[in-house]
Amino acid sequence: MTTPRTVLITGGNRGSGYAIAERMIADGHRVAVTSRSGEGPEGALTVRAEMNDSASIDEAFTAVEAQLGPVEVIVANAGITRDTLLLRMSEEDFTDVIDTNLTGTFRVVKRAAKGLLKARFGRVILISSVVGLYGSPGQINYSSSKAALVGFARSLTRELGSRGITANVVAPGFIETDMTASLPEAQQQKYLDSIPAARFGQVSEIASAVSWLASDDASYISGAVIPVDGGLGMGH
Repeated sequence: MTTPRTVLITGGNRGSGYAIAERMIADGHRVAVTSRSGEGPEGALTVRAEMNDSASIDEAFTAVEAQLGPVEVIVANAGITRDTLLLRMSEEDFTDVIDTNLTGTFRVVKRAAKGLLKARFGRVILISSVVGLYGSPGQINYSSSKAALVGFARSLTRELGSRGITANVVAPGFIETDMTASLPEAQQQKYLDSIPAARFGQVSEIASAVSWLASDDASYISGAVIPVDGGLGMGH
């Protein structure tokens, strides 16, 4: 039995963020999602927010708090990619990705922290990626931003762990999305050959891991990296 909580998911208007929002609604939580455009699933409150703008994030939180109450569970899912090989990667390609994926997470979690401390309860769930620790050519910016979330969650655990607040990382592997579906057949096969489970994951499988980490059952799990990758990144 999971206690109903107020949950905020960043980037909840599509892909895994949308699936996480659907699952959290099904679990009985009060759910809000941030979006730059588009809407979250039915039953979710959608608020506009830019991850690179603290004022915009503050406004989003204020709107959620007014309608659903203090945020108790944060799922930092919003992220961008600017894939290109190092020698072609501009400094802007690098800093834009870091600013959205890593500094954006900092802005969101910092805004949430006072409320979590006051409540002496919190679940901070950071959506990383298998490439954060496994690496991927053409993704030095993205993999750096995702690897950094591990240190973030572990430092947060050491700072706030005594106040009933946990911080964990979910690291998805190759997931069946529009993006993987549009890859050439040969490239898809190459990826599949490297995955012990011999299939791509489903967004619902990411949502299941997040659901568990947000639940009462996971109250003694903190600073963990939960891979949802069919065995691809084992040991990394």
